[in-house]
Amino acid sequence: MSAPPRETVDTAPVDAALAGFFADGTRHLVGAEHTQLWAALRDASAGGKRLRPMLFHSVYLALGGRQTDVAARVGASLELLHTALVVHDDVIDGDTVRRGRPNVVGTFAADARERGHDAERATHYGQSAAILAGDLALAGAVRGIALCGAPPDTVERMLDLLDRALHLSAAGELTDVRLSLDGEADIPAVISMEHQKTAVYSFELPLQLAAVLGGADAEHESALTRFARLLGIGYQLRDDLDGMFGEESATGKSTVSDLREGKCTPLIAFARTTPAWAHIHPYLVSGVIDDADAARVRTLLEECGARAYVEGLAADLDREAREAVAHLPEARLLDEWARTVSRGARAA
Repeated sequence: MSAPPRETVDTAPVDAALAGFFADGTRHLVGAEHTQLWAALRDASAGGKRLRPMLFHSVYLALGGRQTDVAARVGASLELLHTALVVHDDVIDGDTVRRGRPNVVGTFAADARERGHDAERATHYGQSAAILAGDLALAGAVRGIALCGAPPDTVERMLDLLDRALHLSAAGELTDVRLSLDGEADIPAVISMEHQKTAVYSFELPLQLAAVLGGADAEHESALTRFARLLGIGYQLRDDLDGMFGEESATGKSTVSDLREGKCTPLIAFARTTPAWAHIHPYLVSGVIDDADAARVRTLLEECGARAYVEGLAADLDREAREAVAHLPEARLLDEWARTVSRGARAA
C-alpha cells in the first residue's frame, strides 16, 4: 500500500506500546513451546505498515485528542486485533507464508518436520500453534483497551465497539468460507461479506474508537462510520483485483490462490451472470489450477466485463466515502486517507 498521509507517519508510540505488551507477557511463560509461541506472535505483529493504528491516531488528533499515552495503547490494541485475525485467517486459508516469510503455521510446521514428523502432523502442529497465538493476541487487544487509561464510560463504549467488530468479522469469515463451499452468491451477498470481514475491523472500528476517545458527537461518529464502511469495501475490492490481476512481487499475494480455493469474490459473482461463466466455472471446481489456467481465467474475466465492473464499483465507493465526510472539519485528512487507500489495497 502507498504511504499513509504525512500526518500519520509516526508509529513509534504504538511500537513502544506493543513492545511493552510483549515484554510484559514474558512473565507468564512456562516452557520452551510457550516461549516459542510468544516469539512467533511477536514476529507476526512486526513489519506491517500499522494502517489501522495510524488511521485511528490521525483522526483522533484531528478531533482534538491529546491523550497520547492512551491513544498509543488503543492503537496497539488495534494492531493486536489485526494480528490475531490474520493469524487465524492463515489457518482458514491454509497459508504458510505472510509478508514474504513463514507465518506462525509455517514456522511451527517447519519445526515439526525438522524433528522428523510427516507433513500432515506437521501442518496440524503449525495450525494449532496459530490458533493459540491468535487467541493470545485477541486477549491482548481486549486487555489493551480495557486498561488504556480512558474514563470508565469511554472504555465501556470502546469495548462495545470492539465486541461488535469481533462478531461481524467472525460472521464475515465464516460466510466467506460458506460462499466458497457452496459456489453460488450474488454480488450484494459478496459485498456484505467483505464489509463484515474487512471493512468493520480495519476501517470502521479505528474511526469509531477515534470518535469516542476524541469526544465526537453521535452525528459526527455516524459520518465517520459511513466513510469507513465505503472506504473499507472499496479497499477489499481492490484487494480482490490485486489477488487476480496484480503482480505477486508487488502485492505479496499469489494470483492463483483465490482460484484454487474457489473464492467467491465480486469478480466471480459478476462473471456468473455472463456467458463467460460456462468457461470459467470448470477451472474453479477442478481445485487444480496452474499459471496457464489462471491466465486464461484472467482473460475471461476481462472480456466479460468483470474487471471493469469491480474497478468502477471501487471508484464509486471512494467517491461516496469522500462525500460522506465532506462537511466535517477533518475532511481534508480523510480525503488524503481515501486517496492513499485507493492507490494500493495491499496493507500488511
